[in-house]
Amino acid sequence: MPSRRSVLAAGAGVTAALAVGGRGTAQADPGRPSASALLSRMTLEEKVGQLFVARVYGHSATAPDQADVDANLKELGVRTAAELVAKYRVGGIIYFTWAHNTRDPRQIAELSAGIQRAALRQPRGVPVLISTDQEHGIVCRIGRPATLFPGAMALGAMALGAGGSTADARTLARIAGRELRAMGVRQNYSPVADVNVNPANPVIGVRSFGADPEAVAALVAEEVRGYQDAGVAATAKHFPGHGDTAVDSHTGFPVITHTREVWERLDAVPFRAAIAAGVDSIMTGHLLVPALDSSGDPATLSHPIVTGLLRERLGHDGVVVTDALGMMGVRTKYGDDRVPVLALKAGVDQLLDPPDLALAHGAVLKAVQDGELTEERLDESVLRILRLKEKLGLLAEPYADADPVPGADPVPDAVGHMVGRPEHLAEADRIAVRTTTLLVNEGPLLPLSPAAHPRLLVVGADPASPSGTTGPPTAVLATALTALGFTATALSTGTDPSAETIERAVTAASGEADAVVVATYNVSAASPQSTLVERLAATGRPLVAVAVRNPYDVAHLPSVPAFLAAYSWTDVELRAAARVIAGAARPQGRLPVPVQRADDPARVLYPLGHGLTY
Repeated sequence: MPSRRSVLAAGAGVTAALAVGGRGTAQADPGRPSASALLSRMTLEEKVGQLFVARVYGHSATAPDQADVDANLKELGVRTAAELVAKYRVGGIIYFTWAHNTRDPRQIAELSAGIQRAALRQPRGVPVLISTDQEHGIVCRIGRPATLFPGAMALGAMALGAGGSTADARTLARIAGRELRAMGVRQNYSPVADVNVNPANPVIGVRSFGADPEAVAALVAEEVRGYQDAGVAATAKHFPGHGDTAVDSHTGFPVITHTREVWERLDAVPFRAAIAAGVDSIMTGHLLVPALDSSGDPATLSHPIVTGLLRERLGHDGVVVTDALGMMGVRTKYGDDRVPVLALKAGVDQLLDPPDLALAHGAVLKAVQDGELTEERLDESVLRILRLKEKLGLLAEPYADADPVPGADPVPDAVGHMVGRPEHLAEADRIAVRTTTLLVNEGPLLPLSPAAHPRLLVVGADPASPSGTTGPPTAVLATALTALGFTATALSTGTDPSAETIERAVTAASGEADAVVVATYNVSAASPQSTLVERLAATGRPLVAVAVRNPYDVAHLPSVPAFLAAYSWTDVELRAAARVIAGAARPQGRLPVPVQRADDPARVLYPLGHGLTY
């Protein structure tokens, strides 16, 4: 891992490029009280509100579309974000694409400014800590024109590659953090600190940096530093570690069977690194880890795990936030009224996105009134939250590049100048092209050339864009390859192609195509995708497979003569894969996870660190 000084030197040019235009027209208010002073003035109801991070529908704090008003009324009992803040005095709001919060950068900044105005209108007005999940790669709430970077496993591949280092993880996070802050987002639920050692993991996978705990730890620490360099709170997740499960905690209750010793040398390592790097917040996972707590409670509700391990043993004194409380992993044992109370008793500070905010808020308030929770216990968490807001500058300057004067333009051009700048986009492309990993290259088939293979057919899976602003993958690959001198045609077959669709693709490949590029997405031995690939290989046309999510696909496709791992289907990673296919860039990535045989997991086909080049 490079020294702090070398990492700072590597990012100096980027830092200079980011230093534009100050902080907009908003001015710090020297009269704003400190975190401790604010706490001393708050009512019990206000303290309870500070513990919650709520969702809300709509692109505007005061004038959302009617469908979003209806959704807010149904789920939250309010019409708008401004009403949500006024009614519950929530400490945080989380942005989602599906909640229509993230249309474009200017709109996001205006929404953030509107939320802060609503908060400051309240007695003892406390600014709201606005958050989102901007992991990049396959989890991305804010799309173009914001800069979209490769995801975690791609960075793991880059760090292991030729001349690789962890410095670009800090560069990525610094740029992404500056863009988030310009839009009023001050807390990012990233990086993922889980060590993915289970190829069947349905929820983490490529969201993890890899399978080696020390390598994951180094990248986690750099992203923490990068986000916090930019004035955005990083959040390492999902404590105590979600990397070895075949169950999605959104829909089930995962059980981690690691012994305490295995947890110490595997799962704990990246979280220790995050804490050493000064991480502002850590997110709990809705997991059962019997070796750490034999009560049967999920980690989010476990005092031995949250207080005993995270706070006392690992020494994290920052904010602890739950994963979303609407997930089944935390709802299987207790009702929605008990979950927030038990989380606070475990040592959690922020309660994220409860399914019924009124029920959860009332339950916490009643627990204090009944003596189950003390007000002193609430004060501990509220003070941590307020101190984080103070550290991030929210108490002095709640508006990010925005003018709070009524009637004034709330979002000056500084937002447009910061978000999606050409320098940022160039950095994303530079990083991405170092991540693409070549696993198989018989012949060698790659690189393809326009002279030998002028007409390409690009077929395969077209999963939905993580942000709703990119793709579809086959079209992006075809466009990028055409720009590199080929004549490329796209044909989407989906992730579950029918027999008719497969036949259409085979016919197209057998026609005028000189070579075929097939995009794969979570292939299994019996899936229609594997049938598609086998049928394409049988045409005799040169065949290149690109895994647009998990690199484990290669274990199910033994007949493919050339195989690339892109780790995500976002445009930046697909453009990088196209450059490698065309020989415009050398493959430099190395596998950050081992790939075992599908029929014999004990046999490793491609070890950690494997990767070819030319």
